[in-house]
Amino acid sequence: MNNTLKSLFPSFSNALLEEIAGHAVPKSYVNGDVIMRTGQYITNTVMIVKGRIKIYREDEDGGEFFMYYLLPGQACAVSMICAIKNEKSQIMAKVVEDVDLIMVPLSLMDKWMMQHRSWYEFVIDTYRSRFEEVLQVVNSIAFRAMDERLEFYIKRHLDACGCKDLKLSHQDIATELNTSREVISRLLKKLEQQGKLKLHRNHIEIIK
Repeated sequence: MNNTLKSLFPSFSNALLEEIAGHAVPKSYVNGDVIMRTGQYITNTVMIVKGRIKIYREDEDGGEFFMYYLLPGQACAVSMICAIKNEKSQIMAKVVEDVDLIMVPLSLMDKWMMQHRSWYEFVIDTYRSRFEEVLQVVNSIAFRAMDERLEFYIKRHLDACGCKDLKLSHQDIATELNTSREVISRLLKKLEQQGKLKLHRNHIEIIK
């Protein structure tokens, strides 16, 4: 466990790694599991060891506002804030690729903030990076047309999976961009005609 954690969280001190291995709780979830819901009280934060989790907001009609992905070596900033302030979650967290993660109880988070400089710096950096990522999403919505938003969305998915093949349906994309399937299908077809991607039955192949 320690070697895996050290490779994923290289900034952590050896003392902190030993505490994580000894006290934090490992969990595994499969694709489709929802591990955090709107209105739920959060008593732990999660650190990703393997897999991918989608963080998003959900409106009353079931529409989604995609925020960011959690990848190996990352932690959920929103769960950190909710846990520390004893507030209900304002986001949803759904597994999109089978995950192994570590649950860190609030009591340990408070303790580590005071005792381990490497944990303190990790938390601050997590807040900063997530804030910057959400700002990018807000800017995309506020200042870009739907075709630009779609290209930005595709780029974020490529960066997250490190692949050139997106296993997303047109409806998946439409839901996360809060638009209609017809609009997404038309814009994807336009991108295909421009030679930027190739549409397949159950996936999208990125060409350039």
